[in-house]
This record gives sequence, C-alpha cells and structure tokens, in this order.
Amino acid sequence: MSPTTFLVVEDSPTMRQLLAVSLRRLQGCRIVEAVDGVDGLKKLTTEKVDLVITDINMTMMDGLKLITLIRENPRTRSLPVIIVTTEGADADRQRGMALGADAYIAKPIQPSDLLRTVTALLDRARD
Repeated sequence: MSPTTFLVVEDSPTMRQLLAVSLRRLQGCRIVEAVDGVDGLKKLTTEKVDLVITDINMTMMDGLKLITLIRENPRTRSLPVIIVTTEGADADRQRGMALGADAYIAKPIQPSDLLRTVTALLDRARD
C-alpha cells in the first residue's frame, strides 16, 4: 500500500512545520509542502495527493481560490480539503465550506483535532 500523501499549503514556515510534525504521527505518510496557492496548484499537477490542508491568507493565491480551482478540476475534484486558518469568523468558515472545503480548523490548532479530522476524511474518502 502506498503512503498517504498530504499537501500542506501554508505561507508560514513555522506553521508548515507544526502541521507536518502533527501529520507525521500517522504511520506511513508523506508530506508535500507548498508556500502558497500557486505553489500548491503546481504540486497537485506533479504529485499524487490524498488530502490537502490549506491556509486562507497567503500571497500570490489564497486558499479560497485554491479550493475553487481544486473543485473545478475533474482530476482533483474529490480530494478532501481542510482549511487551517486564523480566520475564525463564521462568515469565513461558511465561505470556505461553500467553496468545497471538507473541514475548517481555526488556529491555534490542536494536533489531536487535526489528526481526528484527517482520519475521518480519509476514512470517508476510502468508502
């Protein structure tokens, strides 16, 4: 069985590292990192990804635009997407979910919440 591959799209190196450390608690996973939505989109064309975790506020292309493009592409349309952001307002959450995010986690994240959400989405995607 091939490893589960996560694409972490986050402009903060510290936050990317925190997410990667949390995800590595899952056995046999691979983490691909991207610094913004443009980089994330590029990585989606070259990597087989099982789940995307994205921030909203990034330069070049924000997470909401990235989600829109993921959902428009037949090859990536069904990928589970989690938004991890400081944007905790209900309007931001509703907008992200309306664009096609599967889950929304406000920063500061708790690794246990992240892993629970990731596991649930991967289980759902495999059904």
